[in-house]
Amino acid sequence: MQNTRLARRAIQEAPTPDLAAGAPLALLTRRPTPDAANEDSRALAAGARALYDALLQANDRPDAALRDQARAFIERWRTEMRTKPCDLPAAPDGLAAWQQANLASTGAAYQAYLASRKAGAPRRYFSSRSHALNFLRAVAPTKLVDGAWLYGLLHDAANPHLNDLILTYVEELGDGDPDKNHVLLYRRLLDSMGIVDWADQPDESYVQGALQLSLAACTDALLPEVIGFNLGYEQLPLHLLITAYELDELGIDPTYFTLHVTVDNAAGGHAQRALRAAVENLPALADREAFWTRVADGYMLSNAGQGTTDAIAAFDRHEALLQVLGGRAGEGSLAHSDYCRIEGRTVNQWLADPAGMGDFVAALERKGWLVPGSDPAQSRFWALLQGEHASMFGVFGDYELQVIYDWIRGNAASDGAPFVRSGPGARAPAPPRAFRHARRAGRGASALSLTTLAEDGSTLDPDLAELREVLGSHDLAEHGAALRRLLGPAMHWGTAGLEATRHVAQMLRAA
Repeated sequence: MQNTRLARRAIQEAPTPDLAAGAPLALLTRRPTPDAANEDSRALAAGARALYDALLQANDRPDAALRDQARAFIERWRTEMRTKPCDLPAAPDGLAAWQQANLASTGAAYQAYLASRKAGAPRRYFSSRSHALNFLRAVAPTKLVDGAWLYGLLHDAANPHLNDLILTYVEELGDGDPDKNHVLLYRRLLDSMGIVDWADQPDESYVQGALQLSLAACTDALLPEVIGFNLGYEQLPLHLLITAYELDELGIDPTYFTLHVTVDNAAGGHAQRALRAAVENLPALADREAFWTRVADGYMLSNAGQGTTDAIAAFDRHEALLQVLGGRAGEGSLAHSDYCRIEGRTVNQWLADPAGMGDFVAALERKGWLVPGSDPAQSRFWALLQGEHASMFGVFGDYELQVIYDWIRGNAASDGAPFVRSGPGARAPAPPRAFRHARRAGRGASALSLTTLAEDGSTLDPDLAELREVLGSHDLAEHGAALRRLLGPAMHWGTAGLEATRHVAQMLRAA
């Protein structure tokens, strides 16, 4: 389930002449030039993270003031997106042909991409492993509230017109299966890649997530917009297919992305349900044209803010390094002795100014501690992080180490090799093995997982015990309140939320 609009795809996703001709992947790491459009974007995004955090914390209980903030945020972006071209049909009877044209265009573009790769073209999106991990980090605020725009419909779950949308929401939650819950899948992906600082990002990274949570909080007043947003988000975009392919190629688990390819199909999946819901919810008595205009507004909101290709193109290898070092500057400025001086300043003095990391890196280069464009083993700084005498071992997480490793290797990092760990068995960097190939090769091994550790029937989640007690009572109103709360965006991926989702999935399919 990804942001999509065909009009913008033509600009963002189709290969540029340079890339189609096999230009260096460094083209994707060029630092964007500040301009008025960037300034406008930052102004529009202002407050997105604070709103996101407040709505997520409120879960199913945003107060009136918070709902007003959410509504104002939606209206701000509605106004902005009305200035953009919209490819949605002028009337709902054109939806089926529109969807088929969309699928044909995406399918043809993906086949062309595969043919170009087979002919030797480089990866289109990810110039290195750290580039791919940076992308996973950048889009985390959106992925970690996946499906949230549909949550507000649970209050009217008995309405048959909303059945397709509510089923879609419950399937976003994996029907209560922890291996299918989209948010839990993404959390596990971040953890497995050592991406722990995803929350420390600018407002622009929070716009989509804030819009989704805002729609959930304001569904009573914005049903057409929710339907339109869902219609846009559920179509299969080219970037989803390419992202899954290249992540797998880099040895990174693509399951979160491939799952969306399968569930968002137009034959009977979420894309088809989204189309059907858009038609079936058209009013018989109220103004249909006005309703459809609002559906189009919601559709456009599904592509507001930073999208997938925006996040990919924004990557800059050097800026990523400075961000990693700056993130540890506060702690590091208090942790070093005065023994080592670099160009007359102690390490503590260098680290006292996180904004000065660029100068610090340049000084490390001049002193020979960092040797860009070489084997990291030749850089004294890397030896402090990984190696036999790594005095800074454990300071940086896996994602941060990969950024440093790729920065030192420079263009050689295009092979996608993971950083070399220290200790017995450490080997020279090698191109990664495709994730799915590696998984298939390990089939004969013991299928160990976290469930192997867990004791059957044991739980430390107090909400799970409370849920079971509530469901054991005869108070149906209390049942509904408990289930709605646990299916909220902040809670559905936990143990109690997954069990609550299983109950709701059973009810939906028994209805």
